[in-house]
Amino acid sequence: MRAHSSVTAEVDQLPEGPEIGALFDFDGTLIAGYSAVPLMRMQIRRGELSARQLAQSARAMIDYGLGNTSFSVLTMLNARFLAGQEETAYLELAEKLYEKELASLVYPEARALVEAHLRKGHTVAIVSSALPYQVATAAARLDIPHVKCSQLEKEDGRFTGEVLPPVCFGAGKLTAAEELAGEHGIDLSRSFFYSDSDDDIALLERVGNPRPLNPNRKLGEIAAQRGWPVQRFTSRGRPRASRWLRSVLATAAMLSSAASSLPIWALTGSKRDARNFSASLFADLASALIGLNLDVRGEENLWKQRPAVFVFNHQSKADMIIIARLLRKDFAGVARKHASSMPLFEQAMDLGGVVLIDLEQPREAVKSMRALGQRVQEEKLSVAIAPEGTRSRSRRLGEFKKGAFQLALQAGVPVVPVVIHNALDVSSRSEFLYHPATVHVDVLPPIDTSHWRKSTLDQHVAEVRGLFLDKLGQADQAID
Repeated sequence: MRAHSSVTAEVDQLPEGPEIGALFDFDGTLIAGYSAVPLMRMQIRRGELSARQLAQSARAMIDYGLGNTSFSVLTMLNARFLAGQEETAYLELAEKLYEKELASLVYPEARALVEAHLRKGHTVAIVSSALPYQVATAAARLDIPHVKCSQLEKEDGRFTGEVLPPVCFGAGKLTAAEELAGEHGIDLSRSFFYSDSDDDIALLERVGNPRPLNPNRKLGEIAAQRGWPVQRFTSRGRPRASRWLRSVLATAAMLSSAASSLPIWALTGSKRDARNFSASLFADLASALIGLNLDVRGEENLWKQRPAVFVFNHQSKADMIIIARLLRKDFAGVARKHASSMPLFEQAMDLGGVVLIDLEQPREAVKSMRALGQRVQEEKLSVAIAPEGTRSRSRRLGEFKKGAFQLALQAGVPVVPVVIHNALDVSSRSEFLYHPATVHVDVLPPIDTSHWRKSTLDQHVAEVRGLFLDKLGQADQAID
């Protein structure tokens, strides 16, 4: 089961080996738009660009867009604005830039292409005219091991205001790719280069497999003339007002679903029936609003043995909707207490069956988990919990904490792994917006815990994590 299999079909049929390169431009190719714009916004907020410098930069960008100046001149002008500033500040800024701005711009289809090439053992790299403070964190989050980009000159840890030649643009990008090929034994005649711009024509002509992605008008014309295959992605970019409205309504769906369940509680006297109604209504309503579809393999395993502890990998705030869609009834979720910081949400989460754990109060957290274990036994209640503890910064699986497994051991119930493949397509870690998507899920068979012991719990946790790694295609992460 792979997300975006139509996008990756060509790569999936390729031979394996590091001699095949998969080179990606960054702006407009891996991400929607241009990373220089959110970088400039952050610089302005930090007071690092004066009004005069901002005006100069804007004028230079206009001149470049009109063809009145070169990209190198534009880059050198912006570099001068940084003269005297410490690089360490920009290394810290790079993390914030990605988390707050760029993560939400990554095309899910482009991420799938990167992952497809990585599965084949190809040498994957970003080759971009942008600065490392724009691309390096993105490369790390996407598991791209190599980056070639423009570099600023530094002395004693401070920018001098000069750019190290050559700028990684046009012919300079071709030079960077040839350096990469020499360093890693890449055969460019068998390699791929993905780009959106005719500015990259030199490198597109150099590789054996030029692949325009989201091409601008001129590159689209060139591709049509030369028979180069073109792909266009529309899943990211400037959202319409309706997408914002749907995301707001989906976020508020927890409150409306909780309120709608109150008459059920009043009429039946059953809080459990009210919770089941609230969870099911929230799942269906939020899914409809954001356009969430599920492709589930092993759905029968959701019902084979209940109660159970359902463990899932945590990528996105959409996971809460996904889990509610899967489990439907007679379950409690577990969330960190800070997740309820908005007014009324704590009450709504409680009515929806979510148990809030304050990890800053370890003793209280332990008490809460023990009480939950008793409820599992007495009320025959299942539990959904993310053993990573928090949302992953990428698709890579984090280490598992033992709480979920201790809960299963205490309650004497099976563990059911729920492997979510591409929730990042719906919403990134720090993104407010939800995007329509089909999320692929593997529900694995229940794991009997009757033979588990506290002394062997670490081994069992590692075994379950290994199942996730295998399904996610990340077996190289296994912990000995």
